[in-house]
Amino acid sequence: MTAADPTGGAAASLFRGLAELVYECDDYAETYAAICEAAPRLISGCDHASLMLSGAGGRYQTVAASDDIAAHIDELEREIGDGPCVDAIEDEVAALEPSLLERPRWPRLAARVVQETPVRSMAGFRLLVDDQKVGALNLFSDTPGGFTAQSVNEGAVVTSFVSVALLAAHKKQAAASLRQGLESNREIGKAVGLMMAFHKVDDEAAFGMLRKASQDMNIKLAEVARQFVAHHNTRRP
Repeated sequence: MTAADPTGGAAASLFRGLAELVYECDDYAETYAAICEAAPRLISGCDHASLMLSGAGGRYQTVAASDDIAAHIDELEREIGDGPCVDAIEDEVAALEPSLLERPRWPRLAARVVQETPVRSMAGFRLLVDDQKVGALNLFSDTPGGFTAQSVNEGAVVTSFVSVALLAAHKKQAAASLRQGLESNREIGKAVGLMMAFHKVDDEAAFGMLRKASQDMNIKLAEVARQFVAHHNTRRP
């Protein structure tokens, strides 16, 4: 498989499309999938790709894969506990397995991959967001020796793009959470003020009423406040 040169026009167009998707889409699963689908077209020798991120408890999880083959190899790495993709997350440089058929660095993994998939070469590139290790971009080739020095350079370019995409996603999520939190606080403030006026109590007592209602109904405090404010507004003449 021959990939486009990342400095070429086709690759530049693909990067532009990915960038637009990152900055316009709120569905990050779609963004991750698009990156994995684009990697084989951008990186020489790459036939499959996956994106593995750190999840709860430090466990790595595959958030996107170009196909079932890439997803399966990720699962094998997690099961066995080592491999170029897992090691790339911990190490400073890309982890490369040039050929799974010739003195592989990870023999247990290599045996399973050769037996269960067409993949014969693997590479992992660590992803950093705000200097924090968050995961790896994993690349797989069906050709022994399929990844060259050019492939590594192209992989580094794509990995840098993915890191920027993850940072953008993180900041968008943080902004959305902040907006939601501010909106919730406003609703709670309105509800407390209305309850103070309606029940002739102070703010502490009014907040206590809201919190008790939230607990009794097993509904989030912000939602109880929103419903109270909405109900009060419908009763106004």
